[in-house]
Amino acid sequence: MGVIEDKAILRKRIHQILAGISPESRTEKSRLICNAITGSEEYRHAAVVMLFLSMPREVDTTAIIKDAFQCGKTVAVPKQIEPRQMIPVGIRSLETGFRIDKMGLRNPVMGDLVSCEDIDLVIVPGLAFDRQGNRLGRGAAYYDRFLAEAGMRARTWAVAFSEQIVDAVPHQTRDVTMDALICEQGILKFRQ
Repeated sequence: MGVIEDKAILRKRIHQILAGISPESRTEKSRLICNAITGSEEYRHAAVVMLFLSMPREVDTTAIIKDAFQCGKTVAVPKQIEPRQMIPVGIRSLETGFRIDKMGLRNPVMGDLVSCEDIDLVIVPGLAFDRQGNRLGRGAAYYDRFLAEAGMRARTWAVAFSEQIVDAVPHQTRDVTMDALICEQGILKFRQ
């Protein structure tokens, strides 16, 4: 079996695991993850943070986004554009300025483009992670392309529930590794 097939099998397994996490557990784990991030030195020193707008069954990043607003940080979120790319767009609210796409993602319809060079910290979603910093996404490689862009200097921190951490994530050379992984048990740094 090849890497592509191994990734597909792991995606299916993790989707089943995520479906089994209760909403109460997901809420509590998300709270602990958000607290770990907002309490970190790297987050406190970041002027520009990029976060994803959570989908059901993902770590809920709402608390981090609200904290960043209160701290006066610039908050960027991904805006999907064609063909299969995303750009960082600044937002000032979680209440308005979004549309739901066919996959259920909230996509900003307005906001200023944020330069990749200005981003200090990117909080990255995914389906599975290992303790070497490898990440398994949903399969479209949006984040891999984005994080490999010229000028990208931001720290890349993945967030996941402990159930999403596996022994080894199948990966290819184009897959971008994370600098750290944050789960409800704390922060695991791979690179400084």
